[in-house]
Amino acid sequence: MNILAVGDICGKTGLDFLAKNLRELKELDEIDFTVVNGENASVIGIRPWEADAIFNAGADVITLGNHTWSRHEIIPYLESNRYILRPANFPPQNPGRGRGVYPTPRGDVLVVSLIGRCGMDFNNDNPFFTVDKILAANDAGVKVALVDFHAEATSEKLAMAHHLDGRVSAVWGTHTHVQTSDGHVMPRGTGYITDLGMTGAKESVLGIVPKQSIARFRGDPPSRYTDAGGKAKLECATFEIDETTGRCVSVSVTRISE
Repeated sequence: MNILAVGDICGKTGLDFLAKNLRELKELDEIDFTVVNGENASVIGIRPWEADAIFNAGADVITLGNHTWSRHEIIPYLESNRYILRPANFPPQNPGRGRGVYPTPRGDVLVVSLIGRCGMDFNNDNPFFTVDKILAANDAGVKVALVDFHAEATSEKLAMAHHLDGRVSAVWGTHTHVQTSDGHVMPRGTGYITDLGMTGAKESVLGIVPKQSIARFRGDPPSRYTDAGGKAKLECATFEIDETTGRCVSVSVTRISE
């Protein structure tokens, strides 16, 4: 089974480039199932029409992160569409869901969305305990389990990967928007990459206008982030998984750019 995980979609530039390239990429790599992180589709947050655009481009599941609630229009959508996941370790009173089991022609797939606490919000539940509970409740015995860990610190992502090695098929990091070069299969058979990267403006700071990011670091008065536009890129990773054992066979990392 070939699983494609696509890095954070940022703004209209990212949405348009995803729509232009995803289906061809899936066909080229014989992809069976595709997970796309969409929490920045509106630059900050995601709206229902942007989620629809990601699904129409070819995503099977959308995962979110720390900007889940930045666009309140998405809340009813999270309740009605089980193919979009907010982090499972958000407080339990939050709408939506953080895990799901999805059918594919090669068998069911369990997808889990988690958010880190180091450098973000320590009011969320501990992601390590949360994922342990989810895996313990896998009554159907789904072999292929995938985890999108939306986290700031590389150490927290690596710790999660070691925590889950041999227990899930793949763990990938999102949120930092910079593709890392460490895609590999861990000792007990879990595929891993610290960060998928992003899909959006190529000449930008994490997808936004560079001057806006510079201004923030300078301490200038804040302004709403703007999609940098221009030439685009799409960053992703493909995990080849033995669906009979749930073990990852190989990890390949891809960047498509204009």
